[in-house]
Order: sequence, then C-alpha cells, then structure tokens
Amino acid sequence: MFSNFIYFLAALVIYTTSELFDKPSGVDLGAIGFCLASTAVFALVCRLCFNRLSALGQSLATQDIDQRVNTAVSRLSIVALVLFAVNIYGFRVNHLLSGIALFQWVPTLGAMLFLGLFLFYLILIWNFAYQIQKRFFTGSLTKKSFILSNVAFCLPAMLPWCLLSFLADCLGLLPFEGLNRFLNSTVGEVIYILFFVIAISVFGPVLIQRLWGCRPLAPGFDRQRIEKTCRMADLKYRDILIWNLFGGGMITAGVMGIVGRFRYILVTPALLACLDDDEIQGVILHEIGHVYHRHMLFYLFFFAGFIACNFVFFEPLMLMIYLINPLHDGGTFLGLSQDTTHAAITCLILIGLFILYFRFVFGLFMRSFERQADLHIFKYSTSPSALISTFYKIASLSRQSIDKPNWHHFSIGKRIGFLEKCRMNPDLIQSHHGKVKKMIAGYLLAVGGIFFIGYSVSYGGLNTSFTRFVAGKILSRQLELNPDNSDLYVQVGDFYYDARQYEKATVAYENVLKIDPVNVHALNNLAWLLATCPDKAFQNAPRSLALARRAVDIQKEAYILDTYAEALYLNNQKSQALAAAKQALEISTQRSQYYREQVIRFEKAMQNSFF
Repeated sequence: MFSNFIYFLAALVIYTTSELFDKPSGVDLGAIGFCLASTAVFALVCRLCFNRLSALGQSLATQDIDQRVNTAVSRLSIVALVLFAVNIYGFRVNHLLSGIALFQWVPTLGAMLFLGLFLFYLILIWNFAYQIQKRFFTGSLTKKSFILSNVAFCLPAMLPWCLLSFLADCLGLLPFEGLNRFLNSTVGEVIYILFFVIAISVFGPVLIQRLWGCRPLAPGFDRQRIEKTCRMADLKYRDILIWNLFGGGMITAGVMGIVGRFRYILVTPALLACLDDDEIQGVILHEIGHVYHRHMLFYLFFFAGFIACNFVFFEPLMLMIYLINPLHDGGTFLGLSQDTTHAAITCLILIGLFILYFRFVFGLFMRSFERQADLHIFKYSTSPSALISTFYKIASLSRQSIDKPNWHHFSIGKRIGFLEKCRMNPDLIQSHHGKVKKMIAGYLLAVGGIFFIGYSVSYGGLNTSFTRFVAGKILSRQLELNPDNSDLYVQVGDFYYDARQYEKATVAYENVLKIDPVNVHALNNLAWLLATCPDKAFQNAPRSLALARRAVDIQKEAYILDTYAEALYLNNQKSQALAAAKQALEISTQRSQYYREQVIRFEKAMQNSFF
C-alpha cells in the first residue's frame, strides 16, 4: 500500500515539472492516439502477466506466488509511471484542454483530470491482480472493494497538493491585486505553504477518515478494551473507528493525527475478530508508541524538509544542469533541442531525488520508527508475547512468509527476533531509542545545512558569485557550440563587465564587432566601458566617442543617447553632452528619474566651466 502512495507522489512530481517543457500549439491527434493505444497495450500486458501467475499458482507454494505477485505489481506500477511520463513529457497530453476557459481559470481541474490517467493505469493493475491477490486476505473480498481500498489509500498523497493548488487558483481569480502580488512573492509563497501544511496536518485526519469510509466503533466489549488501553497509556484521541480496508479483511490498525482533538484510532474488523484481549492491547500500544515518540510530527518535518530544500535549490539545480556537457551532447545526438534536453534532465533528476529520498531515506526512518513503536509494549509489560503472537497470526492468516521483505517495515521475522532479544537484554530498548534520536538529530542537521547552503546560493551571500560562475560556464559552452553568434559575445562582455573583468569584457565586445560591425548592443556597451570604466587604464575617450556616434547613427534609444552623452562629456564636449542627455530624457519611457539627474549633472558641469 505504501508503495502506491510513493508512486502517486512521483506521478504528481512528473505532472508539476511538465511546465518546464515548451507548450504545444493546437490539438495533437497523434498524442490522443498514442495515449489510447498505449493504454490498451498496457491493459493487455497486465492481463497476460497475472493470467500467467494464476496458472503458476497451481504449482507454486503460497509464499512463492505472493512474492511473485508483489514483484509483478511493483514492476507494472513502475511501467505505468514511465508510460505516464511519456504521455505527459513526450506527447504533452496535459495541454489538450489548455484552450478551454475553465481549465485556464482553474488549472488544478486539468491536473486532477490527467493525474486520473495515472490512477487509471494503477486501477488496471489492481483489476487484473485481484483474482490472485484476494487469496491473501481473510474473509471474502470483492473486486470493487479491493480496487476502491487501493484508490482510497492513494488519495491522501494527492489531496494536500490538490487543495493547496485549488485554493491558489481561487485566490488568483479574486480582484485583489495586492494579495495576488504578495502570494506570488517568495515570502508570500513560503507563508502560504507553511500555513497550509500546518492546517492540513492538524485537520487532515478528519477528511481522510471520511475518504476511507471509516465509522465509529460501536459501544461494546471491543470498544471498551481499546478504551481501557488508551486510558492506561493516557492517550488523547477524538474517536475509535472501524477501518474497512480491503473489505475489513486485513489484520491491521492505525493512528492518525498530531493533535489529540483530531486524532483517530483505526482498527479493522478482521483484527477485532482474530485477536484476543492481550493481543489487541499489544497492537494498540504499538500505535500509541507512534504518538508517544511523535513519529507523525517527524513525518511532517520530513515532507517539509524535502519541500524546503527543493524550494531553495530548484533554480541553482536548473543552472547547474546546463554545465553537464555529456548529457546535453546526448540530447543533441537524439535530435532534441537544448531547451527540451535541459527540461528532460531537470525532470529526471528531480524525480530521481524524490524516489531516493522517500524510498530509501524515508524507508530507513519508517523501519526504525516501527521498531520503536514495537518496543513501546515494554513500557507496560515485561513480556512482548502478545505482540509476538499477533505477528504470527498475521503471517498465518495472510499466508505470507515471516521473512517477506518490506521497504517500510522490517520483516515479521526480524521484528519478532528483535523483541525476543530485548526481552533477554532490556538494554537494547534504550539503545534503539538512542539510535533513533541520533538519526533524527543527524537528519535535522543535514537538512538544516543543505537548506542554509541552498538559501545562500539562491538568495544570500553566495548568490552573486554562484550566478557569475554558472553564467560564465554557460556562455563559454555556447560559444564553443556557436562561435559565430555575435549576440553570445555580447552576453560574455556583459558578464565580464558585471564581474569587473574589464580586459576580458573589452575583448569580448571587440570580437562582436569583428563578426558584426553594426551590433548596436556591442557598440553601445563598449563605448560605455571606455567612457565610464572605474579603472582609468581602460578609458579611451576618442574610441568611446567614435563607437557611441556609430551606435546613435544606427538607433536612437534613450540608453544609447545616454552613452553618447558620457562619451561627449569625456571628450570635453559639454554642450553637446547636455543636448544628448536632454534628448535621452525626452524619448525615455523608463528610468526617467535617472535621465533627469543626468541632465542636471551636465548642466552643473556647464555652469562650473564658466567660472
């Protein structure tokens, strides 16, 4: 189930990063045809795969077939993710409805529609997997219940983003320019996301328990024994709910909610039917262990850490990708444009980082937290026998091996083995708690360090030097690919001028004029450098005036006339400089205050020259 959660989050990353690619124009019938044909082929592959496993199921042991089914579901889910990426990145199907006004006003509606395409791929997998997977659930499980349970478990992955995005769309439609300007600013985005994350983490369980179709556990013996355990552990909660996950045939329990007023304890009917009093108490103590050790709060920080680091590193990452020459060369070899190659590499890196972060780092913490929750039983008992017997029952009734691996839990066998070791050596309990504290401290230190570096590069003291470094590398690469492009040399000159490397800037501008003698930008900027350079060694009055005059003859813009005025002033032609400055002020549409100050400056120079 947790794997589906991660797959859906990855699909969300794919959809949101698709904006990096150029938008197509018009409706592409080929894209629609590929989407339909690929979906049909995928459905056929799913059917053949699970029909083959059903045939093998007659000759293989239950545990072996279970492992093969899980492997097939995982592989097909990854294929579905790749197919979704091809449709979104390659054929741009998410822009098929971009011309419709409703989807322009509320883009989130289009996002939900096309994320539904990935959900449909998953439903195809679950549909064909049902016949063989239903044997691993206690009781009778209908196909409808099996599919709906899988869908419901995925929805919380999409729900926060959809609500966040939908609310942003609605706010954007309001006629409050000041509010929209604030929300579009960096500070506004951070405050908006922070406020929303806090709200969804507090009130989200209320909505999720409704999505999952939970209902309050009726008064009676089952409720009384759970309430007794909660009172013993002094747990605050809103309600105890029946969780009909997979038709209620799955032996499991859960707890959700950071704040006691909105915290729910979830139990399935199969758990209540199969376990005795001590075993139910052991399971509930395990769930209370998650609350006691604040695991859900850490999960919130874990998601926030990823969002924060992604926020401050996104633009630097996009710039650094330009420097990966072999990847861009590979894109050129495949016939892709530079912009498309850059967007594709950015998306692949972001998706890869996302999967690594959640699959391995998040998985490591989840396994450690589950073990820590298991150990919570020792706070109320010297023996973990009730929890151990529960594990054996789960393995037996679900017909799964106790050694079955799991990325977010240790295997049942390892969990039992560790509980037995702790019963024999209680010092291992505190040792594990200490290990988890060190892991959390290390994580917070690492994320804090990464965020600080990213913030410094994007907004702080390292921003200028980093930007100059990357810009220089990018321009050098572009010149290697297109040495006759005069505009690139102009950008190189601008780059070196801003970096106060005046000699290199002069050479770059001169190179432009060799290729393109009438390049106004190069004429103007070189004239400006030779007239106003803080390093007097680079000032050249006659050359500056000659270049500025050529630029003015080609194009009379305010900024060009301003350069011409500076060159005239340097050549002691003050009256002509004043006239050029006044002309620049007359035709200026921007920076009028600057041009006015230039006029005043030259007027004062004229007055001083008479004394």
